[in-house]
Amino acid sequence: MKAMPRSILHLDLDAFFCAVEETRDPTLRGKAFAVGGQPGERGVVASCSYAARAFGVRSAMPMSRALRLCPELIVVSGRHRAYREMSEKVMTTLRDLTPLVEQISIDEAFLDLSDLRDPIERVARQLQAGIRDDLGLSSSIGIAANKLTAKIATEVGKKAAEKGQPPFALTIVPPGEEAAFLAPLPADMLWGVGPKTMARLNEVGIHTIGDIARRPESDLVTRFGENGRDLWRHANGMDDRPIVTERETKSISQEITFSRDVSDDQSLEKTLREMSAEVARQLRKTDLAGKTVKLKLRWPDFTTLTRQATLAQPTDQEQEIASTASALLKSVRRSGQAVRLIGVGVSSLGAPVRQLSLWDDGGEKSRKLQEAVDALQEKYGSDTIHKGTR
Repeated sequence: MKAMPRSILHLDLDAFFCAVEETRDPTLRGKAFAVGGQPGERGVVASCSYAARAFGVRSAMPMSRALRLCPELIVVSGRHRAYREMSEKVMTTLRDLTPLVEQISIDEAFLDLSDLRDPIERVARQLQAGIRDDLGLSSSIGIAANKLTAKIATEVGKKAAEKGQPPFALTIVPPGEEAAFLAPLPADMLWGVGPKTMARLNEVGIHTIGDIARRPESDLVTRFGENGRDLWRHANGMDDRPIVTERETKSISQEITFSRDVSDDQSLEKTLREMSAEVARQLRKTDLAGKTVKLKLRWPDFTTLTRQATLAQPTDQEQEIASTASALLKSVRRSGQAVRLIGVGVSSLGAPVRQLSLWDDGGEKSRKLQEAVDALQEKYGSDTIHKGTR
């Protein structure tokens, strides 16, 4: 008995950071603006409005270049806590529709709607309208029988939208028409086709996804190894990967690129403590602890190095993370040496070890106090309460 085709929905929030900023400041709507760092502080564009994109502004572009392309560009500093909170609201909306949700980034997710009885187009339009009306966010959707085609459908819908406006696109690929839909598209729209692979494909006359599909699978395997087999399958619209509702967290980290190189020892130590506190807070929030503390450094000449140390047992406490990171810093940096980027991370994650002495409940009291502090900081911000320093 042949299995029924799946209904996979891919949702991408349009210019997400900018859309959140517009909900906070409606006067930004319709204007050319970008979220990111200031141009004089090595700032880059994290997200830009569709009005700004009409001038050629793009994500990951240096803010100084963006301002040359669009002198009237408004630069807005990012509010990442607000973006995380809004993302969680969107994901809650998706999980209210189905538990089969795979979040792949802060503004993007797959849903398996195969078991829904309502017409899939009606469900998608209601979902889009609900996110727009309830949260003030525009989204684009692609629907197909598999994840690969659904995601590319979203991209096609976005590209076809009117310039200067949020796409709010909906593109549906009927089951059985995956290969025909993909055929005219550029080959680099396929997953796994980067600039180097695209150049090699062009050398043998392959320019579109259809060109790949028409090649014998054996020829692609000869040229690209096992990746060639995937190329052929994907070009023919084949993708049987399931929706993955949970992913194992492998590490939790924080890093910062300074607007100007920092050489002051106390400033770097303070930054390490703050990042260690945030890493520890994220560990406790996800009920994890880690045995490996990692330090990342980048010098002004862009040389980047990492160092790590393994603890005797897993930790989720900021003091232990900070002291280990500080020791790593002192092992590789001389006093007064300038730093461009610094980061702290914890890996080798697992469940935290809760130890309580038979004679002393101090550990339990300390843990409950930390939980209370975490709750306050989560609600009112990380600066609400913190440990004193001498």
